[in-house]
Amino acid sequence: MKTYILLIDCTDEAGIVYKVTGVLYERKCNIISNDEFVDKSTNHFFMRTEFFGDIDQNEISAEIKKSLGSANISLVEKKKKNIVILVSKEHHCAGDLILRHHYAELDAHIEAVISNHQILSGLAEKFGIPFHFISHEGIERAAHEEKILAAIGEYNPDYLILAKYMRVLSGNFTERFPNRIINIHHSFLPAFIGASPYKQAHARGVKIIGATAHFVTESLDEGPIIAQDIIHVNHRLEVDDMVRAGRDVEKKTLATALNLALDERIFVINNRTVIFS
Repeated sequence: MKTYILLIDCTDEAGIVYKVTGVLYERKCNIISNDEFVDKSTNHFFMRTEFFGDIDQNEISAEIKKSLGSANISLVEKKKKNIVILVSKEHHCAGDLILRHHYAELDAHIEAVISNHQILSGLAEKFGIPFHFISHEGIERAAHEEKILAAIGEYNPDYLILAKYMRVLSGNFTERFPNRIINIHHSFLPAFIGASPYKQAHARGVKIIGATAHFVTESLDEGPIIAQDIIHVNHRLEVDDMVRAGRDVEKKTLATALNLALDERIFVINNRTVIFS
């Protein structure tokens, strides 16, 4: 029997869990785990149910939809997803994901690495991952993005991972992958948005620095936040010291966010997330 993940969000009302589990019971499905949350400020209900059974996905989705009325429903088979990584020059985040992939610690298949620099070609090739070098030099952003889209088109990724990809993507690009582009930003957002956040943090004299993984939207560094983490710093650290110290928290936070996405644990509501971790 196959394992499935059911995601439901709708206006809260009595009996939702009973109705959904009743449909699964009638289909002889076995529930592995179930999580629910009600946002009391909006009276909105969220539920993630993992179960196994011998079912017709379309049929059971229609049955649940009928029992609930107005609701957002996603029912997917639990299986390994495909990702494409975009990078620039820094290796730590991409390298961490590649190593996790190599040692079967990442529930995804890395289909390719795309970069606007050649520096990390050897890293990808060493692990047998196709590498696409697409230079941004001498061409407009729109033309460069079309070349990237053409490269992505050779694959069929569930997610694009910006592992220190240091170029701003246009709205035309991001709207093609809604809630499917995950970026790692090297600050504890919403602090220090944009370029050189470690330099901004050092100038401000902060006592903690962090990293934020978020879905990418047209608004720079303002997409729905998936995961964040921090480390403590002090006045002895210069900007370069902060950069080095921040690398570990960046790659850890990105991996955490990606694993949450791969396991279908994220709901996006407006510009916020509800996450069953």
